[in-house]
Amino acid sequence: MKTFPQIGKRAPNFVTIGVFKKRLGRIRLSDYRGKKYVMLLFYPANFTPVSPTELIALSDHISEFRKLSTQILAVSIDSPFSHLQSLLLSRKEGGLANLKYPLISDLNQTITKDYKLLTEEGLALPGIFIIDKEGIIQYYTVNNLLCSRSINELIRVIESIQYVKKNPGQACPINWRSSSFRNFQQDNQILYSHPLRSKLYFKHLYSSKKKLKFYA
Repeated sequence: MKTFPQIGKRAPNFVTIGVFKKRLGRIRLSDYRGKKYVMLLFYPANFTPVSPTELIALSDHISEFRKLSTQILAVSIDSPFSHLQSLLLSRKEGGLANLKYPLISDLNQTITKDYKLLTEEGLALPGIFIIDKEGIIQYYTVNNLLCSRSINELIRVIESIQYVKKNPGQACPINWRSSSFRNFQQDNQILYSHPLRSKLYFKHLYSSKKKLKFYA
């Protein structure tokens, strides 16, 4: 039975070869510690059907992740040369031209094994780990090989993690969004993590004639 890395524990470190802007270089996860959040994204392999759609979309939204001081690192079991080849191909050819974050090679499958995502067929399951500036895992998900992930949800999760770290004692309710929550703060409609204080929130929410909306 696989035991996944735990929330609240240090993310397994790694040193390997990555490809960024068509150049090969060494990448160490711990180098981001104290500097940036890291979104570690695993995908099965280059040139698989779903992966290019995710990787390209993430690249197109890179400015939103940069605003959140979050570095994207995409990992697969491909060689650095396979990564380079995918970056040299245009998007209409199934390639990843102009990708704005590094592709990481896990040719010996060590990283994928450490994060418990290696399939019996030798591919990486589509997993995402969000790691804070202290190198601690704050969130992860694992998908079916043929199911994509939501960029809006990933941004929402990173925003919520950063919010509760900046606001100790507070929590983020269902479908929390930073943009809509500012209005709730002005009306003192804040959900607190303490069970007794949270009752005030529920009283306001469920006794009000006009219910709060948490949907974007």
